[in-house]
Amino acid sequence: MGKKPVVIGVAGGTGSGKTSVTKAIYEHFQGHSILMLEQDYYYKDQSRLPFEERLKTNYDHPLAFDNDLLIDHLHKLLNYEPIEKPVYDYALHTRSDKVIHVEPKDVIILEGILVLEDERLRNLMDIKLFVDTDADIRIIRRILRDIKERGRTIDSVIEQYVSVVRPMHNQFVEPTKRYADIIIPEGGQNHVAIDLMVTKIQTILEQNAIL
Repeated sequence: MGKKPVVIGVAGGTGSGKTSVTKAIYEHFQGHSILMLEQDYYYKDQSRLPFEERLKTNYDHPLAFDNDLLIDHLHKLLNYEPIEKPVYDYALHTRSDKVIHVEPKDVIILEGILVLEDERLRNLMDIKLFVDTDADIRIIRRILRDIKERGRTIDSVIEQYVSVVRPMHNQFVEPTKRYADIIIPEGGQNHVAIDLMVTKIQTILEQNAIL
């Protein structure tokens, strides 16, 4: 049996620190063959919809994602075939004409709020992580990020959090915790959990004769 890439799913709510966990793992294996695949790149193409309709998009709902395309791309990467990763244009609320060429690697980190929600995605993962952080920490991180990076007002961020983000988290994101092999509290600050993950990934790579 030939070698097969290792797929690690990293889920968790907005502002939970899942990106920090992903980057910590990625940086540890940077000298090896590793790639990151972000679910955020796989929002559905909405070019057929009027702009007014696109503005109503709920980006925290499972139906916002084109998981069919994501799964197709994962299968290609698992067969050591390259992909053309889509790019999403948040200003136009639809998929951009641009793509990013991604070469296959031995380790694939799939990161996103709802990567554990779809059973088809879960079935492709070797390790499933859920980054679990208190809601008050997550909302503070989101406020700071959206004000600094996206030019939002504090009122608009809080209104969106209360009306959309929080109910979607409780309905769709939080329940996926039960599918996780490992739950990591406090995200990127949890160095012990990250070190354990790194050791586990190394073991799998050695078993697959990759390292």
